[in-house]
Parts: sequence; C-alpha cells; structure tokens
Amino acid sequence: MTESFRRSGEYENPQGHGQHPAYPEQQASASPVNPEWPPPPTYQPQPQTPSNTGKRARGPMALLAAVAIVAAAIGGGTAYGIQELTGTNTATSSSTTSATNVVPASQKGTVAGVAKAVSPSIVEINASSNAGESTGSGVIITTNGEIITNNHVVADASSVKVTTSTGKSYKARVIGTDSKKDLALIKLVNASGLKAATLGNSGNVQVGEQVVAIGSPEGLTGTVTSGIVSALDRDVTVATGDGQQQQQGGQGGPGGGGDWPFEFGGQQFNGDPGSSTTTYKAIQTDASLNPGNSGGALIDMNGNIIGINSAMYSAAQSSSDAGSVGLGFAIPINTVKSDLSTLRAGGSGGSGS
Repeated sequence: MTESFRRSGEYENPQGHGQHPAYPEQQASASPVNPEWPPPPTYQPQPQTPSNTGKRARGPMALLAAVAIVAAAIGGGTAYGIQELTGTNTATSSSTTSATNVVPASQKGTVAGVAKAVSPSIVEINASSNAGESTGSGVIITTNGEIITNNHVVADASSVKVTTSTGKSYKARVIGTDSKKDLALIKLVNASGLKAATLGNSGNVQVGEQVVAIGSPEGLTGTVTSGIVSALDRDVTVATGDGQQQQQGGQGGPGGGGDWPFEFGGQQFNGDPGSSTTTYKAIQTDASLNPGNSGGALIDMNGNIIGINSAMYSAAQSSSDAGSVGLGFAIPINTVKSDLSTLRAGGSGGSGS
C-alpha cells in the first residue's frame, strides 16, 4: 500500500546550454576546434571604469537569475528533492488520501505504526441517560478537547464521561448534534495539551486500500483492528430518533443485540431503526467493528482519519453471540469536516453548550 517513490534528477548547467558555453575561452582550450565552425572571438578584457564596473557587478546576479529559472522549470523534481533532504513527510499510500503522513518514517505502511501514532487521539465515551448506559468511541480533533463521535452514542445523555488512551477521565458536555448525519461534537471540561487527530480526505479513498479501525468495542479501550476499504458510497439508513443509544453489552439495546440498528439494501440489521430515519453515503470496510466502536476512527495507512465508524452488521440475535462478520460502515471524514461549523453552533437538533 505504501510504496515510496523516489525521483532522481540531474542538476542543469545554469551557465549555458549546448554549444553556447558561459566561458568560451575555457571551452576552446578544453576541446579541439571544429573546422566547420569559426573560432570564437578573442576575449579582450576591458579596463575597469566606473561605468563598466557596474555592468560587471550585475553578472553574478544574472547568473543567479538563470539558476532560478532552471529551478522553476524543474520545480516538481526540485520540490521533491528538498522534501527528501529536509525530511518533510508526504503521503505514500496508493490512494494519496492526504498530503500528511502522521506515521513515523520507520513504520510507514504498518498497522503498528498507525496504532502508535493515532491511538492517543481516540477516546472511550460513556454516556448516561434515562434509557440507560451506553459506550462508544470518539476522535479528538483539537488539543483542548473537542471530540467527534456519533449522535447515537450521546443522544439524550444526562452525563458524559470520556477516558483517554492514558486512562485519564474527563467530564464532557455535548456541544452539538446532527441526527441527520449521525454526528455529534462534545467538549471535555478543563482539558488541554491533548493530541488531536489529523483529518484526511475521504474523497480520494479507493476500494481495496488498507485501513485501521480504533475504538472501544464492548468497553475494551483502544482496540485496534485492520482491513481494507470494501466499497464506497453505500447508502446506509439509520435512526434519527433520540433515546436509541448503543447499549453496552446489549443491556436493553435496540433489537436485543446492543448494535446500532440500520438499513442497507432494503433490509434491516441489528433491529428496527424505526420510522424516523436518515440515509447517508458510507465507506464500507471489512475491518472488525463491534458494539462500542461507534464514533471511533477509520484510518488510512498514513495515520489520517478518513471516516467515523458508525454501524456494523451482525447476524446474531443476542449480544452474547454477536461478533463482527466484516461488514462495517463509516461516515466519510469529508462529511464530518463540512458539518463542523454546524455542530459547533449547536447542530441541527443538538443540546447546545
């Protein structure tokens, strides 16, 4: 997936091209004279006068200008060379989902590298409401504790507690929710210095590219799974009604299985989503997702967030038998980015701040 391409280029001679050397007298002495060409004119040094001294002083500047022109002509290769020399990271996945590479160079293209780089930006969310307790995941997007998650993780929550990858717990408040897109923004209380995730570009994601999912399935904080992008633009239909939170361990969860109910291809999965639903285009992945992964991250091999995991299919009728069968869905990160301003303003049905 993560092929590194290097391009080597020869330095252009800024002093001249072809048969027009910058210093004719040196060329004449270094190589035999072609009898078909007239000899170059004899170089006659001019006396140093104030006027021609000024002209000679501009010679090096002209040479520098020529070098700049040559550099501009080969700008692509030169820029790449500078990046390699200065250590600037560039995307190396085949889909080039982002120009940012979060994973250290020594671990590019590895699940371990992605997990180490991104896990500090993924949290576990525990929400309490009149309907019971729910567990989900979230992605830190600012250093002071703004977190993206699913609406169904925190819908109607009376209290929200967030636990980071280091085990530190925070209280959180719901800033805004968008039930139409199953997104929510929460904010940690008195948090600072957190590691924010890098949001990628889901518009460049390709079917077949490798991805990593991180979340808290069944309350197992920081669980890492991997797979590929199985399909794009899947029409997934989920409930918009409040109170249908994803229940931990299936205690009172919709459909008896504790999995978020959704519809796909005219069929219902994990229970009945009800009459109030919304449909969005999702990224399908075979990376293992289980109850509690909702709101967590789907990540490319450069460490960029390309989706927010939101739904999974399970053939089991009870939570004790539930397990991933490789059919998971994520909200594209471009959808999230376009919705951020709405969420920060309270969302379209959020509780506000």
